[in-house]
Amino acid sequence: MDAPRLIRRQVHYLVVLVSVFLAGMAQAQETITIGINLPLSGARNEAGKNVKAGVELIREQVNAAGGVKIGGQSYTLQYVYGDNESEPQKAVSAALKLITVDKVVAIVGPIDSSRAIPAGNICNSFKTPMVSPTSTNPKTTLNRPFVFRACFLDNFQGEVMADFAITELKAEKAAVLFNVADAYPRGLAEFFKKSFEKQRGPGSVVAFEKFLSSEKDYSHYFEKIVASDADVLFIPQYSDEIPAIIKQARKNGWKKAIFGGDAWESSDLMAECGDVCKGLYFCSHFGAVGAKGKAKTFVEQFEKKNGRLPTANAALSYDSVDLVLTAISHLDSLGSNLLDTRRAIKDKLAAIRSFEGVSGSLDMNSTGDPTKSAVVLKINDKGEFESYKILNP
Repeated sequence: MDAPRLIRRQVHYLVVLVSVFLAGMAQAQETITIGINLPLSGARNEAGKNVKAGVELIREQVNAAGGVKIGGQSYTLQYVYGDNESEPQKAVSAALKLITVDKVVAIVGPIDSSRAIPAGNICNSFKTPMVSPTSTNPKTTLNRPFVFRACFLDNFQGEVMADFAITELKAEKAAVLFNVADAYPRGLAEFFKKSFEKQRGPGSVVAFEKFLSSEKDYSHYFEKIVASDADVLFIPQYSDEIPAIIKQARKNGWKKAIFGGDAWESSDLMAECGDVCKGLYFCSHFGAVGAKGKAKTFVEQFEKKNGRLPTANAALSYDSVDLVLTAISHLDSLGSNLLDTRRAIKDKLAAIRSFEGVSGSLDMNSTGDPTKSAVVLKINDKGEFESYKILNP
């Protein structure tokens, strides 16, 4: 091949490469990328599926409406997913990759406190805003100005469930069974005990039984609980653990009321638990059955798209993305400096007030902890999670 022809071909290739590069730059500038840190595998994968369904619904709705508006310009919303495999270390690894490799402007998730606490430390250290949909442990946001949540805290949840046990279930004495090695159930169990004994007196929590993650036989704990003569049993564990625990409780002679925390809620709970869970109560952030207003619209849209009712994980994940987008929409422009953009989003998140989400209204503050109500759900005779009572702060 002669030299001029070779040069022309090289120039042609160079022009093509530059065009592709510029097209990529233009596309990047017209896109908002949020990271989603969730359990797509492992013990909490069912909850992860609900999170993904919730965030995908709002992504489709936002893009169908013209995208995210910033200073008169529209941006397409896209996600990068990080599967934390229901493991704390994997949640940290996912956060690091989303921040440093994928260069997202913000992260939604993780959902569970045991994953959200270490991942939140990474996000705060790298000054990247993170919104956890359902991590209720106070440590998630403590002294972390870049970390937020869309849900109430465990101290509030512990208080309202203690009140519920006393006012609705007429309990004088209570028992608690929980995994001492996991941050979420341990924290919630302690807050419940503190609140219950504040009202009923020291020692009114007559059994406070701690087990380890490796244990699957709870018989000796239930022997103590039954012998304690408690009126109610509080089990603040995750939904994948509840069926086995409830069945063992009944098998070992516990015939009284059982109730739990927000991690009970999962779309597959009743498939595993069956009739033995009907009539039980748990605290939650959202009730699909009997929803009204914006929540009802969300339920209808979610059910149409997914063929099932949304759980609290889906609703709060939807709201978490909406919170990030609300903060972004209040920016004057999307600057070229990613660190400045992340910091600006953090500031706008902390300033959000009177936010109307599908899981209810909230006021955010600089600590990242919103003021929100809780809902007590009852598992009715149809196996549905039915709104029973709203408990306000």
